Amino acid sequence: MSALACDVLIIGGGIAGLSLASALAPFAGVVLVESEPTLGYHTSSRSARQLIPSYGPEPVQELTRRTLELLADVESATGLPLTEPRSFMLIGSESDVAAKSHGSMRHLVHAEALELCPQLRPEVFAAAAIDTDCVGTDTDLLLEYHRRRASDDGVIILTKAPVTAARFDGTAWTVQAGHRSISASVTVNAAGAWADDVARLCGVEPQQLLPYRRTAAIVEAANAPVPGTPMVAGADDSFYYRPDPQGVLISPSETEQAEPGDAQPRPGDIDRLIARLASVTTLGITSVRRSWTGLRTQRNSTLPVVGFDPAHPGFFWLAGQGGYGFQTSSAIAELAVILLTGLDPEVLGADPARISAATGSLRPD
Repeated sequence: MSALACDVLIIGGGIAGLSLASALAPFAGVVLVESEPTLGYHTSSRSARQLIPSYGPEPVQELTRRTLELLADVESATGLPLTEPRSFMLIGSESDVAAKSHGSMRHLVHAEALELCPQLRPEVFAAAAIDTDCVGTDTDLLLEYHRRRASDDGVIILTKAPVTAARFDGTAWTVQAGHRSISASVTVNAAGAWADDVARLCGVEPQQLLPYRRTAAIVEAANAPVPGTPMVAGADDSFYYRPDPQGVLISPSETEQAEPGDAQPRPGDIDRLIARLASVTTLGITSVRRSWTGLRTQRNSTLPVVGFDPAHPGFFWLAGQGGYGFQTSSAIAELAVILLTGLDPEVLGADPARISAATGSLRPD
């Protein structure tokens, strides 16, 4: 096959890579490569589908607020139902809830929490707080929106195209992806759990990005929460659950280091979670419809890493989103477009002060 040439090569077809491709396409020639047969196969297809402005460090909260603004603009322009209101509630001890409550969260009295979430056992929590600015998101629809927008604007998307070799001659990259050779001025590393592996292959120093397991399941329950009920999480990070069109989504909310790969639930993980939920709720889980495990990749600072590598100007990091991938994706894509093109933020309708703050917080080490 003939070689491809582009301005920017994006490695990775999850929400990070796809959202950048759709935002960057009007300003540059873009090729996106994904090693799997389908886009969004790993972490992006295994999301909790909840965008929480009060979740994460302050820079992440700011990126989430901007992402919500940008998604609202897309919904207004296209009519796509990308989001729906869905509050987020923390429960636990006074100290645990206080430690996790920030941003737009407000504290609830005990009776308010039980009225909103009657499946909770009243004796198992002393404090509660809620964020009513949260939304649920249709991640499949959002991924497809970015794919279609990117394709319509000329982005070439290649699946089953793992990167096996990369060389930078000081001016351009030559990258072998599947059976194609691709020449690009800039390579963007949006490879998720494999981001450090991609960096090594490109001769770039890794950012010490570590993947962590996060398991979830859809279950049937005799006393399932009704639609519109908040997502509920233990402030001790031992569980969360929320209503789902197919039943109830549950997770042990674990953060356990893992190797990059196609993560799968381990025997007993879901059984222990069901037992934990039986001790704090009256959900009455009767069966498991399906379960899965995703990988949340982050560096020690827990902040994403976005920007040109300081030692390799042609190599751009777009990785380490951890559990904040979807909720920061549009804002991070906006930031990346500005850094890659040198555009004035105001051309994109972005706040220069916000962009400056994000740039300083997220730059590669």
